[in-house]
Amino acid sequence: MTELRKKKLALNRQNLNINKKLPIKFIQFGEGNFLRAFVDYAIQQLNTKADFNAGVAVIQPIERGMVDMLNDQNGLYTLFLKGIQKGKEIQKKELINTIAKGINPYKEFQDYLDLAKEEELQFIISNTTEAGIAYVDTDTMDMKPPSSFPAKLTMLLHERFNHFNGANDKGLTIIPCELINHNSETLKEIILKYISLWNLDEKFTNWINTSCSFHSTLVDRIVPGYPKDDIEVYNAQLDYKDNLIVAAEVFLLWVIEGGEDLKQKLPFHKTDLDVKIVDDMQPYRTRKVRILNGAHTSMVPFSLLYGNETVKETVDNKFTGAFVNKAIFEEINDVLPMDRNELDSFAEEILDRFRNPFIKHKLADIALNSISKFKVRVLPSLLEFEAKNGKLPTNLTFAFACLIRFYKGTWQGANLPIKDSEEVVSNFKNIWKNKDYNLIANQVLSNIDYWDNDLTRVKKLPTAIAFALAEIDSNGIEFGYENFSKMY
Repeated sequence: MTELRKKKLALNRQNLNINKKLPIKFIQFGEGNFLRAFVDYAIQQLNTKADFNAGVAVIQPIERGMVDMLNDQNGLYTLFLKGIQKGKEIQKKELINTIAKGINPYKEFQDYLDLAKEEELQFIISNTTEAGIAYVDTDTMDMKPPSSFPAKLTMLLHERFNHFNGANDKGLTIIPCELINHNSETLKEIILKYISLWNLDEKFTNWINTSCSFHSTLVDRIVPGYPKDDIEVYNAQLDYKDNLIVAAEVFLLWVIEGGEDLKQKLPFHKTDLDVKIVDDMQPYRTRKVRILNGAHTSMVPFSLLYGNETVKETVDNKFTGAFVNKAIFEEINDVLPMDRNELDSFAEEILDRFRNPFIKHKLADIALNSISKFKVRVLPSLLEFEAKNGKLPTNLTFAFACLIRFYKGTWQGANLPIKDSEEVVSNFKNIWKNKDYNLIANQVLSNIDYWDNDLTRVKKLPTAIAFALAEIDSNGIEFGYENFSKMY
């Protein structure tokens, strides 16, 4: 196997004789597994089925990233899709060739700004996680680049406005994929804040408001990413050496708010993809974020502390599987304002996707920015359940305690896979210097920066979290949960 691997061609356009140069119609902020397995795959379907002829310029949104690896392979990588669809087993692979170039603005800032001058550029796509769409008031116009994604985008849009003298037909269609509600409205609001902060021309503001369009979205596909545990199996199916293999489930849903004009710009109706361009995406979003993403975010700390490594292990295990089922069917679905049969049916489909035998979706890979994810995906269900029923939801509350315990950083002598901002990690490190669980609970729950509310005001929540933390440390996850569930 080693000798065979050595003889394989390096993955690049020359070796694979891919000569067609695609014009850059998309700028994409983010080079991670999800965008490559979702958006770039979808664009490739447009190119193949609708002769869309679109290339993507990928921007590395943070200082450390994967753009260099992408450029080493000329933007090429292999997507493996595996799953069960309508009772049939699906396994297929596709070489994705839509990425024309990757740019690291921290090293190639002028190259980044020059993208604004692309004649055929039409779309901005992003997925910088829930923490990415943020306003940082210390970002300035002379930074190369500013720290936040919205500030970087504001500079790019300003460059385009100036280069084309404010031409109306050079405005861009902006489609953020971050999993926050009203993501495009939030992004636009922050862009306008930067315009004000930087005292930019009012004509630029008018161009943003009239020539650019912002479209909120919902994205849904489980993407475990690079299959490192089974990489030899995947490599054996390729004639070339690919360092950026990405694995994903077959299921894909993309809901975008927009009208007929957007349908004409993005002719997904000519493909087989489930891309819905609708007037109101809120029903789709609420259902998906609360059930699928809420279940994911709830299970990660709880299941890792229990000893599981993957989503499939979690739902298949008798104890952790029952926990996830109760959280979904007895707590999350209880407060969603939709038909209960429809919700339960959707939840069953989600659990089937979690059990996909072809996908090893590691819990550690879902742990990125778990605090901001919990606020968006789980906390609303917890608070609405308490308001509706006059008591705390047992499983979601215990999951909250597991999240806080997870951010201590260590468990039974081992380091935990915390992936969050340095500020969040440092803050939790200081909080966990305390030995008093009541003090720990109150310090976390009162942090308005995390939750947008002082959660110590939620009846019984501080004492419940403190009790759960004590139980987790004293008796472990299973017996700690058993004791907690008798009390709450």
